[in-house]
Amino acid sequence: MLLVSTLLVGCSATGSNTSSEASGPSSSGSDTTDTTDTTDTTDTTDTADTANKPADITGVVFSNRSADCADYARSYVATALDLQRDQLFEGALQVSLDQTHCIFESNTIPNHDFNDVTASFATQVSEVERMLTIPRNPSGAASTSPLTLSSYDAIMLNGVVVDIFSAGCWGVGDGSIGCFDLNALWRKDPMHAGNTFGADMHHAHTQPDGTYHYHGDPVAMWNDEPEAAGSPVIGFAADGFPIYGGYFHDGNSLRKAISGYALRQGMRPSGADGPGGAYDGAYIDDYEFTDAGDLDACNGMTIDGQYGYYVTDTYPWLIRCFHGSPDPSFKKGMANSQG
Repeated sequence: MLLVSTLLVGCSATGSNTSSEASGPSSSGSDTTDTTDTTDTTDTTDTADTANKPADITGVVFSNRSADCADYARSYVATALDLQRDQLFEGALQVSLDQTHCIFESNTIPNHDFNDVTASFATQVSEVERMLTIPRNPSGAASTSPLTLSSYDAIMLNGVVVDIFSAGCWGVGDGSIGCFDLNALWRKDPMHAGNTFGADMHHAHTQPDGTYHYHGDPVAMWNDEPEAAGSPVIGFAADGFPIYGGYFHDGNSLRKAISGYALRQGMRPSGADGPGGAYDGAYIDDYEFTDAGDLDACNGMTIDGQYGYYVTDTYPWLIRCFHGSPDPSFKKGMANSQG
């Protein structure tokens, strides 16, 4: 049986679909003491009702930096407009706890508007119920685990999943879909401007079952005005480690984290061995890890004893491998694996 916490440590919101900042803990309930009686009695009804009421995170910009998933245990709701269809959706996320794990139950609808004029979704967005589990006290594994097309990579604090890899590879079909071989080379990067994956301004689009998912930076969840310590936690990877926005404090100043990946030099192999052309970032194999930035090969680092992944302006954008062991709940059916 799940032990559901009523802590609100992650968010507060105005309820409008314009950007507002989330900071916690927060409660609109009031404690009123009846001073007409010699007995000190405090009315906690309003406070209890507020604690049990779902938090509206519509349009919220997150601000909490807690790396403990238990600090986000609560029910959350949001409204989001499909801009091209002029259709309103209701998002729902429940974060609950057991003794060792946090359980995220979501209908995968974001807390921000989506499908703007820049998007071209192959499938319309639908509510898709998912339950994903992460450890409350994750630990680094003896070796890193690769991302795969058969699993989601993370769950964000607005209930949307992250799915970095695309199902498009050079030499497979039209190059945009159908590449399920996890060892295939020349997989296309959905974040490259020259690839046409139909993503909206939030670097997200849909899978065949209507699941809305991010391929990169979920720009509506954090901003360029972080707290002094750095950007907030905006989600958790499948191994339980937090995902932060782009800023961290390096001991001297607050700045954006720099990826350790760089474009390879020269030309790709051509003919039967590759697509040819210059390495320009269209394929994930265009990049190599040089260890020249702040982050490790998984796009993470340890600050003040806490490991976490960081959003970056360049490849790999969010996460490239797992520092810990991903939870099996993130596995998906191959029918939903098409980028």
